[in-house]
Amino acid sequence: MKLGVTMPVDDGLTAPDYLRLARAAEEHGYDSVWVGEVAGPEVFAMLGLIAAGTSRIRVGSGIAGIYPRSAALTAMGFATLASAAPGRVLAGLGASSPTIVRDWHGREFDAPLATAEGYVSALRQAWAGERVSVDRPRVRGFRAGLLPPTPPPVVLAAMNPGMLRLAGRIADGVFITWCPPDEVAAKLALVREGEREAGRPPGTVWAMASFWGYAGERVDEATQRLRRLVLQYAMVPTHRASFAGAFAELDRATRRWHDGDRRGALALVPDEAVHRLCAVGDGATVARRARDLNAAGVDLSVVLTPGAEPGDLDGPLATIEGLAQAARTPAR
Repeated sequence: MKLGVTMPVDDGLTAPDYLRLARAAEEHGYDSVWVGEVAGPEVFAMLGLIAAGTSRIRVGSGIAGIYPRSAALTAMGFATLASAAPGRVLAGLGASSPTIVRDWHGREFDAPLATAEGYVSALRQAWAGERVSVDRPRVRGFRAGLLPPTPPPVVLAAMNPGMLRLAGRIADGVFITWCPPDEVAAKLALVREGEREAGRPPGTVWAMASFWGYAGERVDEATQRLRRLVLQYAMVPTHRASFAGAFAELDRATRRWHDGDRRGALALVPDEAVHRLCAVGDGATVARRARDLNAAGVDLSVVLTPGAEPGDLDGPLATIEGLAQAARTPAR
């Protein structure tokens, strides 16, 4: 069972803190470390620091959004990383959300499927040394001056049916998240549909899945923090469908949250929803979720390691160590 770890980029940690987590993951035998991008670290700077500060572990963006950066700039970023860490770089891409794209970066969140397809095509043309020509997003005449020794595998983040099928058609890997093990098969079936549509052999696209996990000493505090995170992500319009089956009161909780009743909204998120979407407890609890995802067809189980509170580094370190140790113990 291959394991990865996603940096808790919403936790207010410093760049040296994230490097410490990445080095702990490498020390404990993880396959890869992933860096997302919300409002914390900038993904390429952080990946460069991690790549330079480690020697074996693979490094990936989980995810880099396709709207804030031009495809040409992103091709340059990944080529730079790949030249510094040959064979260790994975290009995780995704549409992100309207709030981040429109409100934070001032870009239009339109035609995500067509944009993602053109974006991936532009990256691959650039990495092959070709003069890039795509219509959406528009790139004309760009030719990269630095080529990666090996083109990074493209991993497409997908939650909804259209993007899952697109991953099957064009990606090397698919990145699913907020997905309990019993929902994996249906999502991967859509990926396989995309493979068939493109004439690709079944299983061409490998699957990774991330999940929130906590195996530190402050379990009660971590559970309450994860309750808040579950609701916050569930209220994002582009993510909502992935959470709809987790708790029945999502609509009511959303109304209360937007009306300013944060406590009342959180009270509508039951413990069952938190534990369905997150693995909170000890290392064995987190390892069980990773194994269940693996058994459901996921090739790489990736734990996202939030602390019990923002700034908590001990919790993520304990989770990385506890999961690794428990994963080496045969399941009963």
